[in-house]
Amino acid sequence: MDRQEVLKELTEKIGYTFKDIALLNEALTHSSYANENKKRNGKHNERLEFLGDAVLSIVISDYLYNRLYTLQEGELTKIRASIVCEPSLANCSRLMNFGKYLLLGKGEEVTGGRERVSILADTFEAIIGAIYLDGGLSKAKEFILNSLKMTIEDAIEGKIFKDYKTHLQEIIQSVNDDKINYEVIDEIGPDHNKVFYVHVKIGNKVLGKGSGKSKKEAEQNAAKEALNKVM
Repeated sequence: MDRQEVLKELTEKIGYTFKDIALLNEALTHSSYANENKKRNGKHNERLEFLGDAVLSIVISDYLYNRLYTLQEGELTKIRASIVCEPSLANCSRLMNFGKYLLLGKGEEVTGGRERVSILADTFEAIIGAIYLDGGLSKAKEFILNSLKMTIEDAIEGKIFKDYKTHLQEIIQSVNDDKINYEVIDEIGPDHNKVFYVHVKIGNKVLGKGSGKSKKEAEQNAAKEALNKVM
């Protein structure tokens, strides 16, 4: 099956037909692949991920604002955070088998990049960005709400809570006004296969340590460890 057929197969899964199929291909191109194939156009999905993250946030915020009209800002923020966090987005990517369609560098391929939480979550956001550019906000909104339907319902019903950073912040602020800081202690590995090490601190006191394939993942893992200590 050639790449065009592969992409067409995926469009049927996501329920959107691209006018510019190159946008979908870009959304599925990891930076590790682009770095190893610089003689081609060299595009990868990080810019689309940046855009998709913003579109996802406004769509979910708008949906929750209009549906949960009795809730205040703090409660809405908590629900939104559990919907748009990396584990939730990665799970949705997994259900739609996005990993199968990724273009990865050799290093990412052999280290399990197709199942990595950070890569799957980033891919989901990049696809949102691609749909937004190709079809506008209404089409992106349709994809987001259809894809995350069960996640949204579970979050509203309080069945999931995976944004450990927000949870930790709420607990700390309930007992004092000290500010939480996340500090990157180390970065190990090449750009396409880097591991970040993060400490979460209050002042000079380390509450938790975490690592991950992205800073966001490492921060969430550090907050998770801290929660285990303070709860």
